[in-house]
Amino acid sequence: MIRFFNTLSGRKEPFIPITPNEVKIYTCGPTVYDHAHIGNFRAYVFEDLLKRFLIWMGFKVTHIMNITDIDDKTIRGSNERGIRLEEYTQPYIESFFQDLKRLRILPADRYPRATEHIPEMVAMIRGLLEKGYAYEKDGSYYFSISRFPPYGRLSKISLADLRPGQRVETDEYEKESVHDFVLWKAKKEGEPFWETELGPGRPGWHIECSAMSRKYLGETFDIHCGGVDNIFPHHENEIAQSEAFSGKKFVRYWLHCHHLIRDGEKMSKSRGNTITIGEVLRERNNPRALRFLLLSTHYRKQLNFTFKALDEAAEALDRIDEFAGRVKYGRFSPGETGATDRILEEAEKKFRAGLGDDLNISVSITALFNLIKKANTLLAQEQIKQNDAQKIQSFLSEVDRVLAIIEPRKKYTLKVEPIKFRWTPADVNLIHLSPEVREKIELREKARAEKNFALADALRRELLTKGILIEDTKEGPRIVKVGQPRE
Repeated sequence: MIRFFNTLSGRKEPFIPITPNEVKIYTCGPTVYDHAHIGNFRAYVFEDLLKRFLIWMGFKVTHIMNITDIDDKTIRGSNERGIRLEEYTQPYIESFFQDLKRLRILPADRYPRATEHIPEMVAMIRGLLEKGYAYEKDGSYYFSISRFPPYGRLSKISLADLRPGQRVETDEYEKESVHDFVLWKAKKEGEPFWETELGPGRPGWHIECSAMSRKYLGETFDIHCGGVDNIFPHHENEIAQSEAFSGKKFVRYWLHCHHLIRDGEKMSKSRGNTITIGEVLRERNNPRALRFLLLSTHYRKQLNFTFKALDEAAEALDRIDEFAGRVKYGRFSPGETGATDRILEEAEKKFRAGLGDDLNISVSITALFNLIKKANTLLAQEQIKQNDAQKIQSFLSEVDRVLAIIEPRKKYTLKVEPIKFRWTPADVNLIHLSPEVREKIELREKARAEKNFALADALRRELLTKGILIEDTKEGPRIVKVGQPRE
């Protein structure tokens, strides 16, 4: 069973799509007035994990992500630069698609742009006027929230303080501003406009998503995603205008991603603490590690970005890559022992169960690392043969269909867990070291403790000729048994 936390109900619910084996998803895309920052991409990576998991579970997924290329911010930016709106937004659209590829995010089926769907928006506004949910004032059109009693269900706000007829024209406003919101803005000096049956003007932000989702997904669809900052007013207003227009339920499941924070504060352009994908990768050129970091914390929890956390994600990813490389490129005896069957079954069950429980990624990643730990022990004991290794490869390939992070490394053939070099018979049996090799390792550790680094390095080189590579890590020395010197 798959269960998701539905913001609308405030609880986890079994996921039952409208059409069996098909899922329709709408996700709020970028407002292209600047380069998207990693806080934005935290939401896009979460949505990619959701989509990949549903595909992995056998669903046919239709995914629509809008591009907001006209709103207060894009107009302000183009006016400040003194260039046309489309000339201003295009570089940010191109940057967005480049970053999607860097983070291995599957493309949506469509990326509709707001400026290309003005007729659909006008048609919805006309329908809302006819049904009595909208009204005109000085050439602009507004949605009357007092005429839509369910308003506030998603954001859990109260309409007790609403004063009928109080209006707001800005696209974004604070939670306490429970006012009628603008659907269509009358023509203003210095703003792009369209000549329509509503009169000259341009759309408000909220009507854009309702019109585009309706066109491509229908009046009711399965899942709508976005960041928690979209809950109010944007998603609340989407529900009101969509359900008032159609008379039908707009969305079955609302999934919202929590903020990415930096130094304890929400990352946002208004605070001046944003950092883009490009800026991160100039410091640490490892987009896979950034993806791993962004998806490895549950989407409904805050994630604090630091470069230390990114480095730790890279180390964890390195461990996965090494293990994947060993089972893909290592040399194994023909046949199979069946020693991996139980641990693979356990890992697959827990990986699937974790993601099925509201995308509980920590459970799924723990299942993967537990498998690596147990399989490394079997590798060290030479209990894995060719067919066993192929089964592990198959499992890792399935995992990577969801996570999209693994790149098997060719030059590693075996890594065991870090050990402290306090030798016991159990340690010796675990890694199958000869007494001669063990003696040289202990001698090297003694040399390092006495700061005789020349001798330690010489012993390390000698051990490498015998197929034993020593790596010095923060946790202590790590043994890597290799078939040839590592590049």
